[in-house]
Amino acid sequence: MNYETLVYTKKDDVVTVTLNRPDVHNAMNDVLMNELTSCFKQLTTDDSVAAIILTGSGKSFCAGADLSWMKRMVNYSKEENKKDSHLLLDMYETIYSCPKPVIGRINGHAFGGGIGLLAVCDITVTVPEVQFAFSEVKLGIIPAVISTFVAPRMTPADMRRLFITGERFDSVMANKIGLIDLIAPSEKLDDIVNSCVEQVRSSGPYAIKEVKHLINNFIEMDIKKFKEFTVEKISELRVSKEGQEGINAFLEKRKPNWTR
Repeated sequence: MNYETLVYTKKDDVVTVTLNRPDVHNAMNDVLMNELTSCFKQLTTDDSVAAIILTGSGKSFCAGADLSWMKRMVNYSKEENKKDSHLLLDMYETIYSCPKPVIGRINGHAFGGGIGLLAVCDITVTVPEVQFAFSEVKLGIIPAVISTFVAPRMTPADMRRLFITGERFDSVMANKIGLIDLIAPSEKLDDIVNSCVEQVRSSGPYAIKEVKHLINNFIEMDIKKFKEFTVEKISELRVSKEGQEGINAFLEKRKPNWTR
């Protein structure tokens, strides 16, 4: 796959998608958003892919919105802004709903919309020196679109404080409030990311897809409907081809056939 703003690499069954605008700290413009959306839509249906790593080139993961893109937005009408915001929402939603496990290799700073990108990953790993900020309020706007995906990771109290102040915070704070799952020394970042990859590669691919479906339904459904959904879903998966293989492999003390 050839892209203007991304680097796509594949090794065996693991794909790495790298934001590749290092001269502007991987800031997002309409081209990058369209390419990320297109890339993840293709990955969604690619059965040869077991895991996806999302990272950035250069010193930053993603600095948020691109300045040139923002200059154009200043003169947009409300309807044009809504169309533009839907482009952003579609990108986040496509990554968030991807049935493959997405591991965020947060190699550098993440601000504004860049935090939205790490929030839609299933597992996030970073290094100690990285800085984060919900910087939108400093521009007189709010982290509206990303809030849908940030909210499941954070408490309302933490969101209230950090959304209002726009202050910078470090990896330790990001880990404490749930945005970051793991912190690794710089020289160990890839080792920890690869360890996460190996963990998900040993899980049933259909089971991973259904786990993500399960959690999304928990967030979106009322609790009574969700309880019924869980009974239906576990009954369905126990008799599924993958479920039968996994249970039998456990009982027979062997590895299941999806283990690579």
